[in-house]
Amino acid sequence: QLQLVESGGGLVQPGGSLRLSCATSRFTFDYYAIGWFRHAPGKEREGFSCISSSGGSTNYADSVKGRFTISRVNAKNTVYLKMNSLKPEETAIYYCAANPIPRLLCSILGYEYNYWGQGKKVTVSS
Repeated sequence: QLQLVESGGGLVQPGGSLRLSCATSRFTFDYYAIGWFRHAPGKEREGFSCISSSGGSTNYADSVKGRFTISRVNAKNTVYLKMNSLKPEETAIYYCAANPIPRLLCSILGYEYNYWGQGKKVTVSS
């Protein structure tokens, strides 16, 4: 079982920035693409970003493109998500997940991810 642990999150004002991280101690971490998902109450879970196992490819949903940046440092077994210009409607629980399925461009389809972190709440409010 691949254990993923998110850190970060919390309260941020609209227009502000926040960084999340996703980490594991497992040595096979670099075998997996990592995706970021968010789930707000009453809304469907949304995959919005991912990064390939090597870090050579990233993908963003249109809703976050230009504002969010995903990166990884495999030597640290960590993926980072930098979120800029946050909007109130982006208040949600944010999850990282690991995907063993190889893709030239990583997938943000949740069903492809079989290991999930516990989630971190992000609240965007003044």
